[in-house]
Formats: sequence, C-alpha cells, structure tokens
Amino acid sequence: MQPAVTYHLKHVDKHTGARLGEIVTPHGTFPTPMFMPVGTQASVKTLSPEELDTMGAGIILANTYHLWLRPGEDLIEEAGGLHQFMNWHKGLLTDSGGFQVFSLADMRNITEEGVHFKNHLNGANMFLSPEKAIAIENALGPDIMMSFDECPPFFESYDYVAKSVARTSRWAERGLAAHQHPDYQALFGIVQGAGFKDLRQQSARDLVSLDFPGYSIGGLSVGESKEEMNHVLDFTTPLLPADKPRYLMGVGSPDALIDGVIRGIDMFDCVLPTRIARNGTTMTSHGRVVIKNAKYARDFTPLDPDCDCYTCRNYTRAYIRHLIHTDEAFGIRLTSYHNLYFLLHLMQQVRDAIAHDDLAAFREDFFERYGYNRADAKSF
Repeated sequence: MQPAVTYHLKHVDKHTGARLGEIVTPHGTFPTPMFMPVGTQASVKTLSPEELDTMGAGIILANTYHLWLRPGEDLIEEAGGLHQFMNWHKGLLTDSGGFQVFSLADMRNITEEGVHFKNHLNGANMFLSPEKAIAIENALGPDIMMSFDECPPFFESYDYVAKSVARTSRWAERGLAAHQHPDYQALFGIVQGAGFKDLRQQSARDLVSLDFPGYSIGGLSVGESKEEMNHVLDFTTPLLPADKPRYLMGVGSPDALIDGVIRGIDMFDCVLPTRIARNGTTMTSHGRVVIKNAKYARDFTPLDPDCDCYTCRNYTRAYIRHLIHTDEAFGIRLTSYHNLYFLLHLMQQVRDAIAHDDLAAFREDFFERYGYNRADAKSF
C-alpha cells in the first residue's frame, strides 16, 4: 500500500549535507526544509488561513490535546474534519497530546496502559493512552499524526529515561496497531532519549523497525543549550531513514532552524514567532527588535527594511510600538504576521542556498547579521 505521505529528495548540499526535498500529502505537496506555524486551537493566533497560504506556509500544526478538550474530536469529525472545520486545505499535522499531558496537566500517573491526569481547565480526571490518542487524531483527520510518547526532561536520570524510552517504543507499536486510516493519514514515530546517545540509538532502532512513514526527534529545546541540542542531532538524525521525512519538534529560533537543516532535518514547528510577537518582540534580518522600547517611539522606518511582508510594506516601527503599548489587537496581528513571514522566508532562503551548495556561506552571513556569536557560525 502506498504511504499517505511520501518524501522526495531533490538535492543534497555538497558542503553541509543539508537536504532539499518535498513532502507529498493528501492535501498537497510542500517543499522542505519547511517551518510549520502552530495553530494550537485550530487557529494560528491572529492570522487567517488565507494569510498563511499567501506567505508560503505549506503545512501547519494543530494540537490534539487542546482540541480533544475543546470543542472535542467528535464535533470536528462531524464538521468534516479539521481541514474543513478551520478552512485550511493544505498540509496539516497534529501532535499526539503527550507533550501537553506531561507539561500542562497536574497529578500525572504514568502506567503501562497510559497516563491518568487532571484536566488543566477544570480539574476533571482524564486518561490518555496510545489507542485513545490515535483515535482522536483519526477523528481530527490531519495528513500527519504523531505517536503518543513520553517526553522526559532532558536532564532526567539515565535509569528513568531508559525506562521511558522502552515504554514509548511499546506505546508506538500499540498506536500503530490502532491506526485506522494509514491510506490517507501518515503516523510518525518519535525518537526520545534525552541526551543519552545509546538511548537515542535504541529508540531509533525500535521505531525504524516498525517502518513508520516518517520520524520525528522529540525531547529537545526543553531547557538544554543549543550546543547540547546540536550534539544530540549530530548522532540521532543519521539513524533515521534517508528516504522518509525527518521532523524536529518544538524548534523555531532562526539559528536552530539553520543548524537543524544542516543536520538533516526537513520539518520544524514552534510557537515562538507568535508568542514573542504578542510581547512586542520581532525577528529581523539584523537581529531581534523589541518594539516596545522607547527608542522606537519616533522611528518611522519599517520593522525590517530588508523585508517585503505586509507589515513592513505598510507600517512603521513607531506605529506598531503605539499599537502594542495601547494593547490594540492590530499590533499583535502585525508583529505575528511579520515573525511568521520572516521564518517562512528564511526557510525559502535556506532552500535556495542548499540548491546552490551555498548553505555554509549563507549560515555564516546570516549569523553575523543577526548578531549570533561569529565563532558559533563555523561550528558545524
């Protein structure tokens, strides 16, 4: 049976090994490497699906845990699935809900069967198992679904992480067995193991043996340093099949995106661009601009003079600062639009650089302009 989602390699940068490719889904094909905007509640905060399409998003992420609680997977299934419900007709990925259970919920009790926890909204007793998570995702109807896993803290003890990895592998097998629609929904496995090389190797072996149509690397960007994250990627990504998508979960800073691409990653997601936008922080080609700062009160230039997004073509730093200071929702829309456009455009530049075997030079130039340590720009 043909997998619901397939990966096609187009070119490998001869200096860095970065991959240029495309991923084919039931709702269209998108180029990789790709950053995925996060639509936690079936909405990328303040932006319309049409705006996301216009700025080049090929796939977005929605949150299984939150949609399970509100409005419920049954209602979304009745509406025709998540694509129809939110009027997004390109690629769509849902996480399993596991990360939210372990990061948001109180009074967790992890058993072999699943996780008992308290609903973070009303304190109700809840239970989520691999089978339940997959059933919810099947009902939501995304193109790509994530396995139910445990995401242990990066600095947890070796013994704990070893037991967690073994349980996540068993849960992955159970989830795969419960998956009802492999012909039009692809279920990805999630490699865990914190910072332990042998546990990452074991996790990858377990999951690759189950022949998932794609693989993600979880448990990173959870408090460890960028150097530690890159070190884990150095020995983990090569363990994953070269002919299938590779997804690094929860990573969205510009430096981490570029470094992840150099280490063989195809897909990324993160709430970072919209989260910091709501606090008045923007990404520009010359580093972060905290637009709330007083020095921008009479700055009548664009957020980023090198950016051609809607925000930068039409509005000044002074105006956006005024909107943020007066809690006007339009200000958050403008900063959110710009930050997402910036990352999506960055990934387009990265793809162009890979196509011309020039990603190493692009990285060094970008890091210097953005304000990252110049020595770090040569560390891959």
